[in-house]
Amino acid sequence: MLKMYKVFIVDDEPFIIEGLYDILDWAALGLEIVGHAENGRQALEAMASTPVDVLITDISMPVMDGLSLIGEARKTRSDLKVIILSGYNEFDYLKQGMRLGIENYLLKPINVEELESTLRNTVSKLDSTRASGLYSAFDVQILKDNTLYRWMNGQIAPPEFIERADLLGVNLDRPYMAVAVLRTAADEALFGQVDDLLEDSTELTLFRDVDGDTVLIGSLENPQEGKARLMTALEQLEADLARQGCTVHIGVGSAVSLPGEASVSYKEAKQSLEYFMVFPDRRIIDYTSLEENSGGPERHIAIAWDEYAKLILARDEAGLNRKIQDDFEQMQKAGHIRPEDLLNAALELVIRFKMELEQIKHTDESDIFKNGLGKVRDSSSLQDLITALQEVAGAAVQSLLQDMKNPVVNQVLVHIHNHYADELSLKTLGAQYHIHPVYLGQLFHKETGETFAEYINKFRIEKAKQQLKNTNLKVQEIARNVGYWETGYFYKQFRKYVGISPTDYKGLG
Repeated sequence: MLKMYKVFIVDDEPFIIEGLYDILDWAALGLEIVGHAENGRQALEAMASTPVDVLITDISMPVMDGLSLIGEARKTRSDLKVIILSGYNEFDYLKQGMRLGIENYLLKPINVEELESTLRNTVSKLDSTRASGLYSAFDVQILKDNTLYRWMNGQIAPPEFIERADLLGVNLDRPYMAVAVLRTAADEALFGQVDDLLEDSTELTLFRDVDGDTVLIGSLENPQEGKARLMTALEQLEADLARQGCTVHIGVGSAVSLPGEASVSYKEAKQSLEYFMVFPDRRIIDYTSLEENSGGPERHIAIAWDEYAKLILARDEAGLNRKIQDDFEQMQKAGHIRPEDLLNAALELVIRFKMELEQIKHTDESDIFKNGLGKVRDSSSLQDLITALQEVAGAAVQSLLQDMKNPVVNQVLVHIHNHYADELSLKTLGAQYHIHPVYLGQLFHKETGETFAEYINKFRIEKAKQQLKNTNLKVQEIARNVGYWETGYFYKQFRKYVGISPTDYKGLG
């Protein structure tokens, strides 16, 4: 019989607790939730009479905070496994959590895949009855993964990252870096294999991102020579993995300056992986070679991708068909465009369609596009090429139409997008669309995967990020523009969803 470990949840926001009950199949993980509380004091009182193996807790709570709770709980249960879910990306919190022996420090809004992965690892540790100790190498790697991934996505300001890197033993003291992302069908084994092969390297830092890919950061003294040495090392690594029976694809980003441009190289490396659909016989694809060689259509043709993305999001198949027809006919009329340039532009467009659809649906949609790539390659005339692209566009739109949401939720989403700066509530929207607010909230959560409050806050914060980057408005003005009349609350929500303050985010640009 499957051993069921007991989980206790502590958070002062009821919708977080409700969401945690619903978002995972706890029994399938070998876990059961045995209770919850809204602050540390309530949790301690409940846990005094309730056996608990895993504690999931927020940090900032009334009466008793999460760090105090962990310290008190460990006095009677030293082997308790702890996962922190926090809306605050504070270095001191992370450091104290590490000293207390946590399994992971995850930021809200919760990444379900990362939480599930952390829980699986925790269950494995419990199964092995191995004492966790405080601050084991396994714990450090999880925290390193979390910190480096947020850095690669611009969610940690450089000074804070430098401090965290020092704590975690990450050595990136050279002026340049380049990122490689490795992917294979055997994701779980890959990281360990690469780690073993690179054990003696002092120039390479390894971590796993939330997609399960293995990410390698090359620290470079010189961008040209350093990048060349990195490519040689990657070729050797690919060959060594092949001898171990592991077929790997490696995407490589350009050499960039530290510490501020890390996200550029990471995004390029991730995008390079998409081109293995176009070049299936390659094992390593360097993003810079896509731009320099005939494999990189943007060297010759600038595709107005934003217009295509809007048409996909609007599920406008007719509009996509017209744009494809018009764009490629115009390309053909340009005197400097060669047939291979048209083909490369078409291949680029298919890749862009794939990336956009997966960003919307958060699922792997490769099968739709493999067929389309074949038809694009086999095209013998411009009209064949256009027809093949229109079929790909149609398949993307149909995939989205199959996932159309409840019409009432669609109306509410449109209202939010058009009136996000106004005062919005389930009560007022329920009255407007003639549906009980409680039922509307349940329906909204079911269709979007988020609570009404979460969705609005995330949407408003995204709008705020745009204004922080693209305008000279004061933070207080931007807060009001996106629907926050209390600046302190805006700061709290911004930190919760972005990890840094609005002021620090503005300074990143």
